[in-house]
Amino acid sequence: MASDKAQVKLYWLEKSRAQNILWLLEELKIDYEIETFRRGSDMLAPSELKKIHPLGKSPLVSVTPPGPSSEPIILAESGFITQYLSEHFGHETTMMPKRWKEGQEGKVGGETEEWMRWQYLLHFVEGTFMSTLIIAVVVGMLKSNKIPFFLRPITSMVANQILSSFILPNLKGQLGFLEKQLETSSGDYLCGKNLTSADVLLSFGLLSVRDRLEEYGSWPAGGPQGVYPKLFAYSTRLESQPGYKKSVEKIKEIDSSLGIEF
Repeated sequence: MASDKAQVKLYWLEKSRAQNILWLLEELKIDYEIETFRRGSDMLAPSELKKIHPLGKSPLVSVTPPGPSSEPIILAESGFITQYLSEHFGHETTMMPKRWKEGQEGKVGGETEEWMRWQYLLHFVEGTFMSTLIIAVVVGMLKSNKIPFFLRPITSMVANQILSSFILPNLKGQLGFLEKQLETSSGDYLCGKNLTSADVLLSFGLLSVRDRLEEYGSWPAGGPQGVYPKLFAYSTRLESQPGYKKSVEKIKEIDSSLGIEF
């Protein structure tokens, strides 16, 4: 007998941004399955993921509409996944703000400020913020023990120069932008009073980089927390969300089943 609900599956890869989507699925309060994958010795995604999507990256989500002959819809790219799931499953949640002002439906400029923030932030996180963080990770590898020890002093010096002169100024600008968004949102979250999927999407990158900022270069007295007090308080609020905590517990279960230390 066919289900009258869409079937959702998250393809989980260890140590990936699938954590964001897991939290989102918890907030959407829908039933979902998880299929797990391990990275290879080269830390790249396994080739099996390419059978699901040609790029073979994670996260991936399949959504099978209700009906006996429905084919699964494969969603890739975190921003697109977040928007699609929010639009189709988020109507009884706060994950997607109301789009239109009363009486302005479909008109240019008729969108609410909350929706405009939400839509922009989905693109900001993926197009700007995560790009900077990924470059930082790649440059940071020049200081890792994978570099021969006799070359490491040179590569570390180059890495530190790139981090302090290029990556950190860009990152400071982006964090300053987020600080301002919190100052002007009229609430505790980036789009307003309610947690949305834009906050969820941002969480992985923000929480990953928060405690490493001082590694990238110099800061004034008080450090990054003194410069971005609202952003640091906001990041703590994200960690206190029930859905976030539940997703962390699920990740621990998944990692344990794969023999990975969380």
